[in-house]
Amino acid sequence: MRLYYLLLLSPFFLGSQAHLLEGLYCGKENCYDVLGVTRETSKQVIGRNYRQLAKKYHPDLHKGEKAKQEAEEQFKRIARAYEILRDDEFRADYNYMLDNPDAYYSHYYRYYRRRTKVDVRLVVLATISVISLVQYFSRKQRYEEAIKYFMTVPKYRNKALEIINQNGSVTKKGSSKSKLSKGERKEESERNIRKVIEENLDIQGAYAKPQITDILWIQIILIPYTLAKYVKWNVLWIYKYGLLKRPYDLEDKLYLIRKNMNLGVHQFKAIESDQIDEYLAKELWIKANYKTWKDAQEEEMKRQMADNPRYKAYRRYMKNHGPVISLSNHL
Repeated sequence: MRLYYLLLLSPFFLGSQAHLLEGLYCGKENCYDVLGVTRETSKQVIGRNYRQLAKKYHPDLHKGEKAKQEAEEQFKRIARAYEILRDDEFRADYNYMLDNPDAYYSHYYRYYRRRTKVDVRLVVLATISVISLVQYFSRKQRYEEAIKYFMTVPKYRNKALEIINQNGSVTKKGSSKSKLSKGERKEESERNIRKVIEENLDIQGAYAKPQITDILWIQIILIPYTLAKYVKWNVLWIYKYGLLKRPYDLEDKLYLIRKNMNLGVHQFKAIESDQIDEYLAKELWIKANYKTWKDAQEEEMKRQMADNPRYKAYRRYMKNHGPVISLSNHL
């Protein structure tokens, strides 16, 4: 019967410590209980109790390895509790945890903010800044790689030289071609080719020229503007094409074609202009037309693969030497 009553009362005893979190403050112990004080006790009394307990459990005052180890553990408990209760802000956070046991995330935030002496918000801001810098310089590096590559492609290089010959090359200020050495003339030519390629070649996708609006910081700042623009665009779309039933503009036709093809903005921009004109001529912004065109493209690809000698050889190999299923495992 006594065991029955103990089991009934156990939730109340356990509940008194349930609000204490492992790893925060004094762990599963109450800091006030560790120092033998209450929440109303003054800092002077807390300090006096701490000194008395620290003197009692100081490891140097105990002999024997086991006694020293036990005293050291007690000394750490006392020191940790005193560190929490002697600081007014730390003590206020601890009292807040005792009064608000369900605010788990707030307790962790308050505790580690005090322990690290660094505001979590500053950590978030610093992280976003680092990501933005890495993002910008990585895009810049990829753009440099793209420009260097196009400078080696004969098609773009010859076109750039043709434009330079038509417009005349630009030399450094205060110098003339006649005074330049062979090496300097080569450097000047490469610089002019690069400039023409940068001005006339629209590189899209991952190797596009980095823009300040592409970095994370700017994108976060522009979130309200982006959302407002998105809502406005959808409202106008419904109004123009849903209610008024107007014919699609060129820009909207291209948007629908891109959506039908499931391509990103940069991927779609990388398509040649004559190919875009073909899509428009076939009216691929209409889903039925796009499906018919896509099916025809897939059939053409299958036909080309069937006529491909390598694919034919592969099919013959699979027919004659393909995987053989052994029946021994099923018997």
